[in-house]
Amino acid sequence: MASILRLAALVTMLLLGRFSLAEEVPGFKVIVNAANPVASLSKDKVSKLFLKKVTKWENGHTVMPVDLIPSSPARGAFSKAVHGKDLHEIEAYWQELIFSGREVPPPVKAYESYVVEYVKTNPDAIGYVSMAIAVSEVKVVKLDE
Repeated sequence: MASILRLAALVTMLLLGRFSLAEEVPGFKVIVNAANPVASLSKDKVSKLFLKKVTKWENGHTVMPVDLIPSSPARGAFSKAVHGKDLHEIEAYWQELIFSGREVPPPVKAYESYVVEYVKTNPDAIGYVSMAIAVSEVKVVKLDE
């Protein structure tokens, strides 16, 4: 009986907008190739890897970040949580680097399954996907503050 009451209370809170599952579950997870020894990274380090401010792993190999398309909810969540910026600010950052001839953004994949495949087949790749995507062939990296 108590579990039914808890469930009813949860449903009521969801309907009233006082509780959101999105607040409880992050909108993305960071993934690397299964052979990559990295188990955790700071959000700052992940941001630097994706913005190509850091271009090498500790073993000296070139980092291969991969992004999702801008309309992906996981990309929006990643941008806010990791970069602390919205997508427009990140796009402006890349436009400046492109026009100055200094750098190009990471490749963009239209589907999360393509991101998983990219990371699976490239030992130095790093990407992100939504929490709902199964990633048994790659490794999820713990994000530290």
